Amino acid sequence: MDDLVVVTGGTGFVAGWAVVALLRRGYRVRATVRSLTREAELRRAIGAQVDPGERLDVVAADLTADAGWPEAMAGCRFVLHIASPMAGLEPDALVATAVEGTRRVLGAAVAAGAERVVMTSSTAACTLAKPIAAAIDETVWTDPAQPGLAAYRRSKVLAERTAWEIMAGQPTSLVTLLPGAIFGPALNPDQDGSVGIVRGLMQGRPKFLPRLAFNIIDVRDLAEMHVAAMTAPEAAGERFILMGEALWFREVAQALRARLGARAARVPTTPLPDWAARFLAAGFSARMRELLPLLGRTQKFSSEKARRVLGFAPRPAADTVADCGASLNT
Repeated sequence: MDDLVVVTGGTGFVAGWAVVALLRRGYRVRATVRSLTREAELRRAIGAQVDPGERLDVVAADLTADAGWPEAMAGCRFVLHIASPMAGLEPDALVATAVEGTRRVLGAAVAAGAERVVMTSSTAACTLAKPIAAAIDETVWTDPAQPGLAAYRRSKVLAERTAWEIMAGQPTSLVTLLPGAIFGPALNPDQDGSVGIVRGLMQGRPKFLPRLAFNIIDVRDLAEMHVAAMTAPEAAGERFILMGEALWFREVAQALRARLGARAARVPTTPLPDWAARFLAAGFSARMRELLPLLGRTQKFSSEKARRVLGFAPRPAADTVADCGASLNT
């Protein structure tokens, strides 16, 4: 197969597995990284899963700059836009990087004549301020002006909105994928993001478990859905929610202890009462303030469209969590 697929954010958790999925199917892949100093790291991680031969190219292109994107997109048929800032930036800078990065990537993809762009959004972009009885579907959008909305969640909804605006009327089709909490085996044991939650638990952090729920998807399933969305004709112009089972924080901890035995001996089991979580949020913990709107909250999401159009069949969440923990050096 001679089709070239550009994958942005190649060293990231999701992008790495997307590269693996593409290479296993015989595609040529061009992965972007912020700096070529990370090329060797990327090739080691990918090489542990699949032999890329001569089919993997690594190029430098940063979401914050125009340079490199025209060259990265040259000759591509498909683009998987997965790169997105998660941490290390001030809130306004995080949002601006996500939005302007989307403009750069999609603009370059259209200019290069790409057939389709699949963009990784998030259920952060389709969550209402308060839970509702009905399952949320792809017609729902998060209000970016919602009080208390965390910068990361605002960045996802604004970046996706920007993508649909840019691609309206373009010959390049757009598909957006909206996953929940992404767990599963890390290609690089030092990877952060949602993997950091499991790493923290394996190291005994936090000592007490707040009443938070995770709607989980396995990173390997998500990678497969990127490929399916890239090639399914009926996926063009659609959003897809990708959700597996929901687990509470304590259930994630229980799954690690049950599946990993002595390796998970430090995983905490003591719940954090809601009043204590609110107390921490009020004066001590910026992270808890960010999570406070999600405390005690559950919300059903519908992945029916993804099951029907893309063949989505998520694996059990407990398996995903255990595989994540087993992949880490803790």
